[in-house]
Amino acid sequence: MKHVAIVQSNYIPWKGYFDLIASVDEFIIYDAVQYTHRDWRNRNRIKTPQGVHWLTVPVLTKGRANQAIRDACIEGREWATVHWRTIQSNYARAPHFEQIAASLEPIYKNPPPNLSALNEQLIKSICVMLGISTRITTDRNYRMVEGKLLRAADLCEQAGATTYVSGPAAKAYLDESILRARDIQVEWFDYSGYPEYPQLWGNFVHEVSILDLLFNCGPDAPRYMKYVR
Repeated sequence: MKHVAIVQSNYIPWKGYFDLIASVDEFIIYDAVQYTHRDWRNRNRIKTPQGVHWLTVPVLTKGRANQAIRDACIEGREWATVHWRTIQSNYARAPHFEQIAASLEPIYKNPPPNLSALNEQLIKSICVMLGISTRITTDRNYRMVEGKLLRAADLCEQAGATTYVSGPAAKAYLDESILRARDIQVEWFDYSGYPEYPQLWGNFVHEVSILDLLFNCGPDAPRYMKYVR
């Protein structure tokens, strides 16, 4: 039995993204699809005294309307200094800031120029902090077939999957029969029911970057997740 998930890379994703990684045997970063503006690929939210705040990585888009996520280049390096300064100023009081910052700061000091590479580096680094041992690969490790609906099934088959684990949003377009025809079952991931944890700055907010949980809870972060243990 092998469970596989296939998802686009996100910038410093929320806790549910990492629970999905932890729930499968192989997590395939699927960045061969078109880059979309104002999406989770290049931005996420942190908590501040003024409420949630967006951190957005600037991506070069002029003349690149149809570029894939994996081909998206980051504009300059100043953004990294701004992001790290913002993270530091809002989480310096968190109990585990120094411990978590030691692993993250080097990435912000020398970020890669490619968005997909940046996201992959951050995701893998955070997985280490959470103790997630899932194998993480990218679509570059596999051949790509034509057809959006066929690709997921074909990637699963190439990876030797018996079960494809997907977020509930895919119910709107995923044709389960294509996977079943290849003896691959579909499981829908449930993002509901997360407990609250000690959090800075006012009323509790679930929909923020995993960094919030890590800075506030450190090694106890898995207690507030579903599959990370």
